[in-house]
Amino acid sequence: MFSALLAASLVFSQADANLAFKTATGLVENHTPRDSGTTRSMLAANYLLDAASAAGADVRRDMFVAKTPKGERRFTNLVASFKRNPDAPWVVLVSHYDTKTGVDCPGANDGASTSGLLVALAGVLYNHRTQNDNVMLIWTDGEECMNAYVEDDGLWGSRHAAKSLKESGVKVKAVICLDMLGDKDLHVSIPKNSSPALSKIALAAAKKAGVADKVSRVDLLVKDDHVPFLEAGFKSIDLIDFEYGSAPGLNDYWHTAKDTVDKISEESLFTAGKLVAGMLDILLQ
Repeated sequence: MFSALLAASLVFSQADANLAFKTATGLVENHTPRDSGTTRSMLAANYLLDAASAAGADVRRDMFVAKTPKGERRFTNLVASFKRNPDAPWVVLVSHYDTKTGVDCPGANDGASTSGLLVALAGVLYNHRTQNDNVMLIWTDGEECMNAYVEDDGLWGSRHAAKSLKESGVKVKAVICLDMLGDKDLHVSIPKNSSPALSKIALAAAKKAGVADKVSRVDLLVKDDHVPFLEAGFKSIDLIDFEYGSAPGLNDYWHTAKDTVDKISEESLFTAGKLVAGMLDILLQ
């Protein structure tokens, strides 16, 4: 019976979705704005660390300094590791929590929604253990660029994390970037610059979870936190809803004051959570 429990599939429940939504809501209501390198950003990191710890994760701060168009800034990534098989490779889940610098943007969908989702997934991984679940969760700081996504602007947290993983020599099977997945009118896009093998896994997981109508590949290149991992040689995928607006096909809530909690939903996070849990089930076999 014990071994059967170990082999059980990961299940993302409605209660997990509720935790994701509540965590995202708290992040927005208590830590807006949370521009990288600011006191409010550090408080936001503390909030997420406490939430993930309460869900069962052993979380550490990974603080670093990087050059930006506005001078050197201190950034804080959060890292939680679920290591249960020393011989198995890692699957890495990533979400940024920062908001766009210089813009009045609460970041409810863009940052908060998937950061809350990672907290809920931490609880799922803690409570539903498998034999091969070496999974790392990374809440990245500094995803948002200040001017444009170039070498010294934006994606600071993911660049740092990818470099650290590369230098450590650990085996990484997959990196899954989660972004803007709380949209009430959710449709998960898989950009063209995602690893093809992981794209196939995402579509298979969506079908098995009964959410295939919410997930599709798109002929679009997206600069997101998955890119530094691709550049470091890791298989990576971006799961993102980049149509976040007042009408189908629009993205007019993105990076604006309209990116508020009323635009995201627990049900969308439930869909996203089931998708990610399904991908983990396939990857951790």
